Amino acid sequence: MTVVAEFTIDSDEFILGQVLARGDNTHVEMERVVPASGRVMPYIWVHGGGFDEFEAAVESSPYVHALRSLDKVGESSLYRVDWAEDVESLIYGMAETNATILEARGNARWFFRIRFDDHSGLTAFHNFCTEHGIVFQLERVYTLAEEHDGGYMFDLTESQRRALVLAVESGYFEVPRGTTLVELGAELGISEQSVSESIRRATNKVLRSVMFDSPKWER
Repeated sequence: MTVVAEFTIDSDEFILGQVLARGDNTHVEMERVVPASGRVMPYIWVHGGGFDEFEAAVESSPYVHALRSLDKVGESSLYRVDWAEDVESLIYGMAETNATILEARGNARWFFRIRFDDHSGLTAFHNFCTEHGIVFQLERVYTLAEEHDGGYMFDLTESQRRALVLAVESGYFEVPRGTTLVELGAELGISEQSVSESIRRATNKVLRSVMFDSPKWER
């Protein structure tokens, strides 16, 4: 059964993180790819501007053969990086365990979401990192079936989840609104005040989880 693992790791724990880490206003995102045959991630997006400084710093790294700017969109730029051979043990560990990188982004701290064919792949990756002294924080492990059936819970109570889901599906957050608190409360069998509190608390939990707990967002 397919297994997805989400983990965070400090940039100084892997070479790509060390090379790509820049100022607080810069955010790096790797293009989704299977690291076949140990090939290090070749395509990256850099968000936040400051491209000249970023390019100069990366090109001066002994771990980089060449850096090529492919496209710029606003304050984001797509690059192709030709890394030195055998530069990155973390990515090679993913390749050796047949992992697919679904998401990788960060700066001083990185977030990875990777998929394995089964639990044995995750175990092999964990063992690889232990053997190579790579320290990461495992945040979440789940199967695709679990994600599809349960979705992201965000530590919501069942009543908060029902209220928020109904509000979204009924267009409560649309402009103009597709429904009212009175109508939502009537459908849920609770008062207008109760549904209002449930939606506010649920929204607060979701936003805090997405904006503050995720490494992509920094205060």
